[in-house]
Amino acid sequence: MNKGKYVFSQLLDFLDRNDFNYLARKYDGDKYVKQFTCYNQLATLMFGQLSNRESLRDVVLATQALAPKAYALGFGKFVTRSNLSKANNNRDYRIFEEFAYQVIAEARKCRAIDIFKLGGNVYAFDSTTIELCLETFKWAIYRKNQRKGGIKVHTLYDLETSIPTFFHITEARVNDMNAMDVIPYEENSFYIFDRGYNDFERLFRINAIGAYFIVRGKKNNDFKPMKWTRRFPPGSGILSDAIGYMNGELTRGKYPEKVRRIVYWDDEQKRKFIFFTNALDISPMMVAELYHNRWQIELFFKWLKQHLKIKKFWGESENAVRIQIYTAITAYCMMAIVQKKMGINRPIYEMLQLVSVSLTEKTPLDKLFGKPNYNIVNDLDGSSEPSLF
Repeated sequence: MNKGKYVFSQLLDFLDRNDFNYLARKYDGDKYVKQFTCYNQLATLMFGQLSNRESLRDVVLATQALAPKAYALGFGKFVTRSNLSKANNNRDYRIFEEFAYQVIAEARKCRAIDIFKLGGNVYAFDSTTIELCLETFKWAIYRKNQRKGGIKVHTLYDLETSIPTFFHITEARVNDMNAMDVIPYEENSFYIFDRGYNDFERLFRINAIGAYFIVRGKKNNDFKPMKWTRRFPPGSGILSDAIGYMNGELTRGKYPEKVRRIVYWDDEQKRKFIFFTNALDISPMMVAELYHNRWQIELFFKWLKQHLKIKKFWGESENAVRIQIYTAITAYCMMAIVQKKMGINRPIYEMLQLVSVSLTEKTPLDKLFGKPNYNIVNDLDGSSEPSLF
């Protein structure tokens, strides 16, 4: 089926072009367009992501050098810096946002696995800040007195499928806790937060809809224990497990129902952690394990910045920045789909390394991603890729 097709074209076959074109029509993305369509724009940006281009000029030069192959690669004939910049600034970012969510749904569906056996999905929620020059990105106010701009990408990350499932992009000055209000909570699912989300009024809303939270506590969280668990397995690291009520002057009214506090000693880090949760029936060791897995989202952020080029943006407008972020997420999830559907025994980071130097070759994907080269694997051991693949 893929005989004679370029590697990049084979990868794009895992995306539904009809779905994308429907969204382009929905938001008039191709209205009055004769040459450089929304799909051409997507293909160009995806090529830039996967080939590690550093700037808009770099992307355009690369595609122009490939002009004889442009149609086969999906770029279309007329890729110029002007029309790509204009498309990024003016075309509705929701085309790329909604398509990214469709690809996310497909990636989660094909990678579905019940690791923790808890009867619901398990998510980590956190944000990453990308600093920008305020003089260039005037809309992205961060620290005005320091002439710094920036955005935050608030992300809900599925810890079982290793797929980011929800994004909320704000100015960097927005408090992380405010983003808790827009999370699409699901009944019976677990949500894991760092202590920056230690807001018991918002945590109580999670409890009210029948979902569960695990949040790292603060030393000043006043807690009144009512019932203790006395014995713990040797070596578990559990120092205390109690059910009671928040007793602080502010938190008592915000969280009036029972809550659980677990104190855990992490022997590897030689430090103590305090967790609060409304999951009263799971083991304290499971609570500690779930929180430990929260660090996958930190690795995901680091990996995304390093390898999918969202640290340097190819446009200055908010619309262009959003399009680039959603294109990066689409590229990530596309590779996750390829990995699962083809049964590839390689980490995604290594797949991307191979792809970056092979996009314009006509090697079948099964041969490109064949047996891992363990010399390469050893070289990549220090990479920042999430480790669940």
